[in-house]
Amino acid sequence: MSKYTFNLPDIGEGIAEAEIVKWHIKIGDVVSEDDQIADVMTDKATVEMEAPVSGKIVALAGEEGDIIAIGSMLVEIEVEGDVSPEELEDLEASSAGPKALDQVETDVLPSKQIIENKEKNSSPPAKQVLQKESEELPVKTSQSENIPAPNNQPKPLATPAVRKRAADLGVDLGQVKAQGDHIRHSDLDAFLNYGFGQGYRPSGGSQKRDDETIKVIGMRRKIAQNMAESKRNIPHFSYVDEIDMTELEDMRADLNANRGERAKLTMLPLLIVAICKSLPQFPMLNATYDDEAGFVTRHGSVHLGMATQTDQGLMVPVLRDAQDMNIWQLASEIGRLAAAARDGSATAKDLSGSTLTLTSLGPLGGVATTPVINRPEVAIIGPNKIVERPMIIDGEIHARKLMNLSISCDHRVVDGYDAASYVQALKHFLETPVLLFAD
Repeated sequence: MSKYTFNLPDIGEGIAEAEIVKWHIKIGDVVSEDDQIADVMTDKATVEMEAPVSGKIVALAGEEGDIIAIGSMLVEIEVEGDVSPEELEDLEASSAGPKALDQVETDVLPSKQIIENKEKNSSPPAKQVLQKESEELPVKTSQSENIPAPNNQPKPLATPAVRKRAADLGVDLGQVKAQGDHIRHSDLDAFLNYGFGQGYRPSGGSQKRDDETIKVIGMRRKIAQNMAESKRNIPHFSYVDEIDMTELEDMRADLNANRGERAKLTMLPLLIVAICKSLPQFPMLNATYDDEAGFVTRHGSVHLGMATQTDQGLMVPVLRDAQDMNIWQLASEIGRLAAAARDGSATAKDLSGSTLTLTSLGPLGGVATTPVINRPEVAIIGPNKIVERPMIIDGEIHARKLMNLSISCDHRVVDGYDAASYVQALKHFLETPVLLFAD
């Protein structure tokens, strides 16, 4: 027996260290060559590590969330037979090395893909073989197994409304006595009010839960670092104004009614057109600030970041040259980027190079937001939800669709007057939607 040390290889130019975001093995596991053993994250990508040799795992570099240096030990594998140092060097040289994932700064591969990768291995780990053999052995059953379990008993008869109410209250209908052929609300009331339901516990957040400690690693750690750096280094200020979206919403409804085979329009493509049309008068907002070098770059093109919630955390895919797209092209690209961010197929280009960010919570948008700037940008725009409210126009009350729009800016390079003036220009486009289609 001999031991093979698999050191963390050079996984990118200028990369000095990486974070272990996921172990797929543990000490004592038997692996085959090319088995997936770990996912590590750098500042640029998440990378899949594969076993260069077959053998038994005898040592790991650390726990998930630990940072290790390039060239240091990742895992130690016990190899069958005696292998000379020269042969070990040949094994290391011939190993496939890391396999870069398509996504950038995401946590792990989808479980389906991991399973498919493992099924390709010709010699499964011994632990899996033993498990499979045990599954094929006949199992003796006793007569008691023929007795129906309580959960196999017939479900008590009740209307859907009663079932829903019982579920909301955390009541087992099997404990409720029916006065007729099925359980009624009155039966449920009697169970709750006359001592029969003393032991019931309401469902939901009112139940006691155990404390849970979760280590902040991977994408969540990167988000935490970026947000902390943004708030620590950038003096934020926010400005909020109310916008009458009634005319724009009516136009959107007309466009959707005549869209043909094209995707249904949300409000975002129209809002983006308004943002792009109003930016040329305010170049300081479509900018990035290198605070170390002391330079502000005013960008000619609008590369708009779209804050997108995913299972791995917040990502910001980028609509490149948004100023050159029409509303239908924007709608299509928004859909593509959002899907890529959520399924992990977004590339480095998809997730970098934004000059201004738009963050929207859709129907959860709230009354007003104070979004955090996506550093090194100098501004971020946050539309809130549209609400129908009464509005006085020419002395008369009208029902209008109103939306608050927020903007946060870097006060080192953007003055409050400039931010307010920009929102007023944006408001003019949104409240006069015909201007969105004028040259």
